[in-house]
Order: sequence, then C-alpha cells, then structure tokens
Amino acid sequence: MAKGKAPAIKPLGDKVLVKRVAPEEKTKGGIVLPDTAKDKPREGTVEAVGDGRILADGKRTEFQVKKGDRVIFTSYAGTDVKLGEEEYLVMGEDDILAVIE
Repeated sequence: MAKGKAPAIKPLGDKVLVKRVAPEEKTKGGIVLPDTAKDKPREGTVEAVGDGRILADGKRTEFQVKKGDRVIFTSYAGTDVKLGEEEYLVMGEDDILAVIE
C-alpha cells in the first residue's frame, strides 16, 4: 500500500459497504446533545458493493443500490469496521430498507 493512500475495502457477495452519516449535534430546538445522548443514525452513503449473490443457476444477482446512493438501513444492520480514522458498516443488501432520492 502506498504511503498516505487509504486502504480499499471490497465487499464480497451480496455485501454492501456503507459510511454512516454524522449524528446530529443539536436538536431542532437548539439543544446541544452530549455524545451519550446521540442516537446512531440509520442513514448512510454506499461506498462499495460486492459482486452479488450467486443463484442456483450460477448467475449473480444485481444490486438495487449503487455507489453514492444515500440509504436508510435497519437499526442493528451490519458489522462496524474501522480503517484509519474512517468508520464503515459492512451489511447485506437485505438490511437496506430504502434509497433516499
């Protein structure tokens, strides 16, 4: 790996790499939230997708999401992965509930 270059993560199969959006710092009323009161957002941006799940006939499924899509996912979706200073989630496509357009 070249110096200063971020490592790349390539999800396998039907997995998707998502970067969670930053949690809200304030409420709508202007109250600043401490770290302990912040909910982890269930929203993020797709950073990479795998090759798709292999079907019984040997073909691969196509993803409904693509890199750059902003998505909403289930509360307990995925596995947290930290590379350097960046934090990501690796989850199955079925954990994604919707694409924000």
